Amino acid sequence: MRKNFTPPRAILIAGPTASGKSALAQSIAQRYGGAVVNADSMQVYRDLRILTARPTLTEEQAVPHRLFGHVDGAENYSVGRWLEDFRAALEELAAQKRVAVVAGGTGLYFKAALQGLSDIPPVPTEVRARVRERARGRPSQELHAELAKLDPETASRLRASDPQRVLRALEIFETTGRSLAQFQGARTEPLLDSGACPAFFIAPSRPAVFARINARFDQMVEAGALGEAQALGARGLDPLLPVMRAHGVPHLLNFLDGHISLDEAITRAKSDTRHYAKRQVTFARHQLPAFFWLEGEEIAAQAFAAVESISP
Repeated sequence: MRKNFTPPRAILIAGPTASGKSALAQSIAQRYGGAVVNADSMQVYRDLRILTARPTLTEEQAVPHRLFGHVDGAENYSVGRWLEDFRAALEELAAQKRVAVVAGGTGLYFKAALQGLSDIPPVPTEVRARVRERARGRPSQELHAELAKLDPETASRLRASDPQRVLRALEIFETTGRSLAQFQGARTEPLLDSGACPAFFIAPSRPAVFARINARFDQMVEAGALGEAQALGARGLDPLLPVMRAHGVPHLLNFLDGHISLDEAITRAKSDTRHYAKRQVTFARHQLPAFFWLEGEEIAAQAFAAVESISP
């Protein structure tokens, strides 16, 4: 480490799933006396340690971790909630003089931390419950068609296969009578200054990421992913909740219900995850311009050099 080097307040690590974010975050936190802070929308749920590839208990004991597994699966966690939790984590770590090593695959969390969040009115609990009750059991394409009639501008920006964002737009319309798109100009104050926080996007080759995804899912199954999915399914939660749509969960539940074979469930889960990895890279390329891409070998050495090149 460079002499008289003062670590920044936060170091950001994004990348597609199975790209090595957790390992790099662990190395950086150990080198600079930091704590790993979660920026993955699925790793917040305590129900899914295996299927969301949360850090192991050994890793959590090696360096402090924050915002992992702190949310119950019955909750509909949001980027707004994450920003509140992240603000508290930043304040806590600053008081401890620890670097926040923010790692995860949810690009929207990083964008919100660096650019602020659209200033959207809160949705009352009763409105959310009413909209979700109407949506229960309906295919996402049907919900998208309903949104297209009420709010065609927002519907045109959303995939019909993305029920969470479609439901969010329906909730905003029911709450305000206005399009979600009308609220997306004004933004809240960012929590982080992109010029003061080194930000990295791990970018292995596509074949390498796909191979890691396939191998990791096989390891998840061997480690008890079926039991984890079964325990989650036994809770009888709304299938539209985010935790119920975590990669692998719907297909493993279909297998457990006898609708498909285990081989088919695994194949579909791997395919979904590979498609998600491609979307993560596309989002970063267009929405995270401040991130430095780490490619090739020795990414930890690249990251250390970049961090320590910053003037104190």
